Amino acid sequence: MFTFDREAYKKRVEWFQHDRFGMFIHWGIYAVPARGEWVRSQERISVEDYQPYFDEFNPTDYNPRQWARLAKEAGMKYAVLTAKHHDGFCLFDSKLTDYKATNTPAGRDLVREFLEAFRAEGLKVGLYYSVIDWHHPDFPHYGDRQHPERDNPAFKGVQHDFDRYLEYMHGQVRELCTNYGKLDIMWFDFSYDDMTGEKWRATELVRMIRGLQPDVIMDNRLEVSGSGFGSLLTQNPTEFCGDFVSPEQIIPPKGIFDEMGEPAVWEACITMNNNWGYHLTDKAFKPASLILHKLVECVSKGGNMLLNVGPDAHGCIPRESVEILLQIAAWMHKNGASIHGCGYAGIPKPENGRVTRKGNKLYYHIYEAAIGDIPLEGVRRDEVEKVRLLSTGAEVPISNSWMTQNYPETVFVTLGPSPILPDPVDTVLEVTLK
Repeated sequence: MFTFDREAYKKRVEWFQHDRFGMFIHWGIYAVPARGEWVRSQERISVEDYQPYFDEFNPTDYNPRQWARLAKEAGMKYAVLTAKHHDGFCLFDSKLTDYKATNTPAGRDLVREFLEAFRAEGLKVGLYYSVIDWHHPDFPHYGDRQHPERDNPAFKGVQHDFDRYLEYMHGQVRELCTNYGKLDIMWFDFSYDDMTGEKWRATELVRMIRGLQPDVIMDNRLEVSGSGFGSLLTQNPTEFCGDFVSPEQIIPPKGIFDEMGEPAVWEACITMNNNWGYHLTDKAFKPASLILHKLVECVSKGGNMLLNVGPDAHGCIPRESVEILLQIAAWMHKNGASIHGCGYAGIPKPENGRVTRKGNKLYYHIYEAAIGDIPLEGVRRDEVEKVRLLSTGAEVPISNSWMTQNYPETVFVTLGPSPILPDPVDTVLEVTLK
């Protein structure tokens, strides 16, 4: 009988709740057609018609050390790479399939190189693994909701040995957990319809993973899709509930709390444009200012952000993504203390921004200039020891202006006569409480 060990769980996720910001990397042979990672499903491409992309895949510019340095510069503390996506192609040298990077012109184990490079930069490492597989002959084809051959009558009535597929899937996870050193995250994707939980023999899978990688943390998608929370939020989680909730392309409006009213562990995975995998014509990139505001929002609600990049067929992160990450880096270099180690502030969101907290320090993220002095909602003057501009350490005086005297319950500070904030994207005030 399984009993959820809440104390062991809290210890396991401590680093994750501290680090707050990570890089997601969706990469595979779908970078060659360059129409996103779901191209096989969306265009109903057969295995035979998809094969030329496998035969061509040769990322001569792949340099994971450059990726790692860019992530580190941007203030990211961990990274997750797609070891295998839904198309079944493996970036690692699996002994269980020929459908892998070592059999393409690349001729290398790209996962191993990723792990070594990111560890060398001091970043924690994770691997994404799709539990669905459009390449494997025993994964259901006809009638499945997403399979490229879902409505191809040639596959109607074909019998698939799903147990054989599960042996393959479990075997590949065992390889990843055995052959690549310590993993910090296993990021599974995804359950749907009746393909959930024990359909994947999830208890057996998780026990195997915990035996091989006792400290690894997992998302909740063996149990639910990206739209579900799962039993992790209940008083009696399943053995395969995962360690964090994984909202996708959305930030929960009020954060996420469990049934006991406690803040839950969660991570919002977000794309920079509108696709996870490389898409040549998708230029709808979010500005760095928006991403920074959303990162702060995640942290202020007790969550993490996993921000995606989709390298191209040569192994290069798109220029637009690099430029955005460098802008994020400039802000994080001066203000990262308001993100790392921070979380839910426990005070209402102010009108002019958001608040994150670390111990006795409140970080007021000011997005909007004030007329006159800046109000710090949620604290009393007798609670405040000092206020500093986080980016420079400069003192920010508490105001004694006659204009603020009608509001004795609110602390006001002054940034001087300029109506322009020191950082127009996000000026961070570090408030130390007594």
